[in-house]
Amino acid sequence: MNNQNRIEKNAMREKIYKIASFVAIGIIAFLFAFPLYWIITGSFKTGVEINSPKPVWIPTEWVIDNYQRLMSKRTAPLFDFSFGGWSIKMFGLVFSMNKFTITGPTVPAAIRWLINTVFMSVTSMLITCVTSAMAGYVLAKKRFWGRGLIFSLVVCAMALPKQVILIPLLREMSTLKLYDTIWAVIFPIVGWPFGVFLLKQFAEGIPTEMVEACRIDGASEWRTFTDVMFPMIKPGVGACAIFTFINSWNDYFMQLIMLISGKNLTISLGIATMQGENATDFGLLMAGAALASVPIIIVFLIFQKYFTKGITMGAVKG
Repeated sequence: MNNQNRIEKNAMREKIYKIASFVAIGIIAFLFAFPLYWIITGSFKTGVEINSPKPVWIPTEWVIDNYQRLMSKRTAPLFDFSFGGWSIKMFGLVFSMNKFTITGPTVPAAIRWLINTVFMSVTSMLITCVTSAMAGYVLAKKRFWGRGLIFSLVVCAMALPKQVILIPLLREMSTLKLYDTIWAVIFPIVGWPFGVFLLKQFAEGIPTEMVEACRIDGASEWRTFTDVMFPMIKPGVGACAIFTFINSWNDYFMQLIMLISGKNLTISLGIATMQGENATDFGLLMAGAALASVPIIIVFLIFQKYFTKGITMGAVKG
């Protein structure tokens, strides 16, 4: 009888624990999701409801005026490519080529800014994941002189604020004729030490015997990396992809310094330039923020499996 009572008490305690856990998780999820809900619903509110002293939780009248103003305030070409514009002097002769520009149709500037931001973030993500995976593999599985020093520099660089090296980066981009282009924001993000550190730790968990077996079978280094190592560190690559994408998307300060032309702005910079000096259009801000949140949500949903697996992999031994 005592054993049965004890079992019933344990079952009741476990049930209460599960209910309390679900309630706590629900509250935390609500606190995290509420700002996104407020931005999305706010983008469909009228100016009176947005600025009302009493919070309006659900719009009484759903309007699209904020999105119409976002799309109609400014225009920009959908794309533009430039090439040429160089000259070489050799043996007293000057060889030159005029600069040619291909410009796309005119669209709302917000569309161009969103395309710029997506291109910047996706390109940074792809290049960073590939280079970090290769660097992590070399630092984890190759033995060469200076390996420890290089990894120590990578770890030290993680603690170095980007603002400290901002002026050298600015001068470097100006020297390379990349200032005020999207590439001036992409290349500094590609050299992200955290990506190398993360994927190096993942590569450390791969048995060295597998690399040696590939070498015995006559596989090249590239074949070993692409066919053996890279598939095994995919969870780490997924986590690195999300971190890099979000870091690139949210790096407002770097974008503010490197980009000045209206057509080259990102969505966050573009929306900031639409604000008046003495007034803030919160409806326009919320519409822009809602538009800018869509790519982030899509990327997280695509890489969610790899991201969660990459975060929890280090907690399991063996």
